[in-house]
Amino acid sequence: MDNILAGHTNSYHTYGLEESLAGIAAAGFKWVELTAVRGWTEHVPLEATAQDLREIKAKLEHHGLRASCLSGHSDLTSAAGVVDGKKAVDLCQKLGLTLMNTAIGGHYSENEDKGAFMGHIHDLAAYAEARDVTLALEVHGDITASGVMAVDVIKEIDRPNVLINYDTANAIFYGGVDPVKDIAVAAPYLAHVHLKDTAAGYREWNFPAISEGHVDFKGVLQNLADAGYKAPFSVEIEFTGEPWPSVAEVDRSMRVSYQALSKLGLR
Repeated sequence: MDNILAGHTNSYHTYGLEESLAGIAAAGFKWVELTAVRGWTEHVPLEATAQDLREIKAKLEHHGLRASCLSGHSDLTSAAGVVDGKKAVDLCQKLGLTLMNTAIGGHYSENEDKGAFMGHIHDLAAYAEARDVTLALEVHGDITASGVMAVDVIKEIDRPNVLINYDTANAIFYGGVDPVKDIAVAAPYLAHVHLKDTAAGYREWNFPAISEGHVDFKGVLQNLADAGYKAPFSVEIEFTGEPWPSVAEVDRSMRVSYQALSKLGLR
C-alpha cells in the first residue's frame, strides 16, 4: 500500500507542538496530522499569526516532517463552531493543506442536534470548497457513530468536498460496531482514516498504542486495500484520557504503533 501514514499530534494532547513533532519523527513517521481544536489541543492556534505559521513550518522542517492534514474539530451544530471551522479552513490554506478533519459536535459530544448541523454544514462546505479544502467528518459522537451512519449523513449533505474520516476505535466506542465490517461499507466515502486502537468496548475510554488493544488492523487494511483506498492515514492514541501519561510513554506508544503498522505494510 502506498498511502501516507502520519502521526497525530493530538496523541500529545497535554504537551506542546515541539514535543509532539520530536516524538512523532523519532518514532519513524515522515508525516504529521496537526491539531487546531480550541479548548482541547491547540498545537496550531486558530488565530495563528503569520509569525506563528512560519515557526510551525520551521519546526516541521527541522524534524523532517510534512503535514498531511489538519484536525480542526469544532461544534458544527453552533454558529460559533462554524466560525472556528472557517478559521481552521483558513489555516489549511495558509499551511498548504487540502484536507481538514472535523466532527459534528466538536472534540467530544453528546445529544447532537442534527437539524442545527444540517443548517450550518453547507455554509462551511462552500467556504472550504472555495479554498480547495475537503472536509472529513469523523466517525464520532451520536450522528456519525459508525461508518454506516456516517455514509447516510454524507449522502444527505451531498457535497463533493464533504466526506468521512473513519476512526477505527470510535466505531467501537460510539457505535458499538466491528470496524472491519463497518469500514468496508464506508470505504467509497472516505477521505481519511484515523488508525486508533482500543483495549475496551462501547463507551469505555481506553485507546492504547496500535497492537496493544484488540482492533483487527490487518482486517481493516485488507478491506481498504480491496476497496482501492489511497487517501491518508494517521495514528491517534488517547490512552485513558486525562491525566495524560508521561512524554516518554507517549513516545513509546507512537514508536510501537509505527512498528506494528510497518509490519502490515504502512510506512
